[in-house]
Amino acid sequence: MTRSTPNFPAHAPAADPDSPRYAIYFAPDANTLLHRFGSAWLGRDAISGEVLEQPALDGFDAETQKALTATARNYGFHATLKPPFRLKAGLTAEDLMDEAVRFSADRAAFEINLVARNLSGFLALMQKESKAAMRELAADCVRDFDPLRALPDDAELEKRRAAGLSSQQELMLQRWGYPYVMNEFRFHMTLSKRIGDDGEREALLHEILKHGAEAIATPVRIDAISVFRQENRTSPFQRLAHFPFGG
Repeated sequence: MTRSTPNFPAHAPAADPDSPRYAIYFAPDANTLLHRFGSAWLGRDAISGEVLEQPALDGFDAETQKALTATARNYGFHATLKPPFRLKAGLTAEDLMDEAVRFSADRAAFEINLVARNLSGFLALMQKESKAAMRELAADCVRDFDPLRALPDDAELEKRRAAGLSSQQELMLQRWGYPYVMNEFRFHMTLSKRIGDDGEREALLHEILKHGAEAIATPVRIDAISVFRQENRTSPFQRLAHFPFGG
């Protein structure tokens, strides 16, 4: 896919570690069953910023439920396409918005089907069957928005390495600032933290399947990307703008 892009600076000072972070996500729009389920499950609407009451779960008290979903709640209900990054010094959010407009203008929508699964201890909604269109979208997001990305500092890199990376994941980290991109990409919409206890994880998965049955069974139209912003290290991510495919 060929598109013209502006000449962003190839080299620039590292971004202030306290500056905002941005990410390119697939996030279902506010009027969808999927958005309503995911937002209620996590207890926060990342579009409106509203704190929501989480559904009552069998076998989990409210405090445990809140703890199990805390990290995912901070990021908002989404699937990552371009992982969180800071802008290069001298670039602005407007530069990012302009690139998102260009990126979305000539893309076509497609559909996927979802299933709730265990992903290395996390519970997430994933594709029932992997689609080339999704892999292409994610790879293009990583590649096309990369000229705007400031290089991560050593602390960020070591945080990623602490999880234990394969040699391929280490290459992705060095090239793209994140280990789980390109061939390592797996579409997922996270619904919990990593849960080590098999029984607890299975019980929570049962609740996801019960409360999210209708949303999970409904085909998902991938027809836009969203830019999310985290103002500072302690702020949650919130949707900044939404870019439908085809302009």
